Amino acid sequence: MKNTRIFKMSFASVYPHYIQKAEKKGRTKEEVDTIIYWLTGYNKDTLQQQIDNNTDFETFFAEAPQINPNVSKIKGVICGYRVEEIENELMQKIRYLDKLIDELAKGKVMEKILRV
Repeated sequence: MKNTRIFKMSFASVYPHYIQKAEKKGRTKEEVDTIIYWLTGYNKDTLQQQIDNNTDFETFFAEAPQINPNVSKIKGVICGYRVEEIENELMQKIRYLDKLIDELAKGKVMEKILRV
């Protein structure tokens, strides 16, 4: 997995796509936000700051208050790669988020998505 161009992409430019993907499948922006809060430790205000600042993914994850300690429970394939085997830590965090949004769009219940 060598495509590190995504590291410099603005989180704000991708965020609407997460919401759109979820809403197409009958899910909500609030559920997308809940997933992001769970994964990163951001809250409503701090997430909005990251969006307003047009923060790139590298900074978005570097400034995350706390990556959830249960991320190791996220398993499966995203973009042809097993998320638990991705060696680059930043890429793995980005793919964790992709995987969680995919699970939401596929209709999985929030308790399972959030590994409760």
